[in-house]
Amino acid sequence: MPQTVKGVISRSKGAPVELTDIVIPDPGPGEVVVDVKSCGVCHTDFHYREGGISDDYPFLLGHESAGVVSEVGEGVTNVEVGDFVILNWRAICGDCRACKRGEPWYCFATHNASQKMTLEDGTELTPALGIGSFAEKTLVAAGQCTKVDEADPAVVGLLGCGIMAGIGAAINTGEVTRGKSVAVIGCGGVGCAAIAGAALAGAGTIIAVDLDDKKLEWAKDLGATHTVNSRGLDEDGVVAAIQELTGGFGADVVIDAVGRPETWRQAFYGRDLAGTVVLVGVPTPEMELSVPLLDVFGRGGSLKSSWYGDCLPARDFPMLVDLYKQGRLPLEKFVSERIGIGDVEEAFEKMGRGEVLRSVVEF
Repeated sequence: MPQTVKGVISRSKGAPVELTDIVIPDPGPGEVVVDVKSCGVCHTDFHYREGGISDDYPFLLGHESAGVVSEVGEGVTNVEVGDFVILNWRAICGDCRACKRGEPWYCFATHNASQKMTLEDGTELTPALGIGSFAEKTLVAAGQCTKVDEADPAVVGLLGCGIMAGIGAAINTGEVTRGKSVAVIGCGGVGCAAIAGAALAGAGTIIAVDLDDKKLEWAKDLGATHTVNSRGLDEDGVVAAIQELTGGFGADVVIDAVGRPETWRQAFYGRDLAGTVVLVGVPTPEMELSVPLLDVFGRGGSLKSSWYGDCLPARDFPMLVDLYKQGRLPLEKFVSERIGIGDVEEAFEKMGRGEVLRSVVEF
């Protein structure tokens, strides 16, 4: 029978979020109901609230989660009732051209649950990133569930989005390896996760760049060896600061975790010759970039964008949870506070003021 639970929705652009009753249908073929144990407050949820993703209101917010499978639909074989899982928003199809060529992290046909969760009056909800887990339960496609060893849900659930995006930007996309120099521009949750990923991979020099000293302190705590406060510096000043810390050459890998034309250019010119630029910060549709084509040719190297850290959840989530449990990956440092489901709007305000790396709703 369908179940009624509490969930956090956004009814209209810019309006405060609302805690209300939502209806979770029985899982259909290939679908799973998950008892949500935690959900991080991610900037993407705020973008949904502000209409920056689409205007398909009302949204059921939340997507960065861990939980326990409570029901499975017909044909589900990858998880069973009682499994502890981390949710992901890119359930791979296994059959598109990317999957067939052995690069499923680029899957071009990712999918979500077919059925919709609704309000009590039948109004269909749009789940954030196909998950919608600011709720006591959520309905997802089975492929959006990755079984992992049980651990603190508030900590490991963050791998479901921003932390995986940052770690993957360093390790998967940027291919950071032992001894490489890395600079990360923007030290919020994703940027700090990129720093943690670079440290995990054995990078030598790790430079954190941000306007906010508090965020730079977070970055140092997660593995940055040097910091640059870019407030008051122009584009050339940021590049010069990175070069000064890398023998005058620039970093081997520069990760733009902001996603603005000016920060991308800082990354482009702040890397060494034949170095790598990784764009993991998400630009807005109106942004345009201008760089002399001769500079693109003359500097060589790689210019990459990173989708979800180019992760493969079935491969990466269990490995990273294992490293966390061994004490080699300090995921717990990303949890700034643990809050209730009624505190999401306040958490958005704290996030906007730069006071937290992650507020995490616990159920």
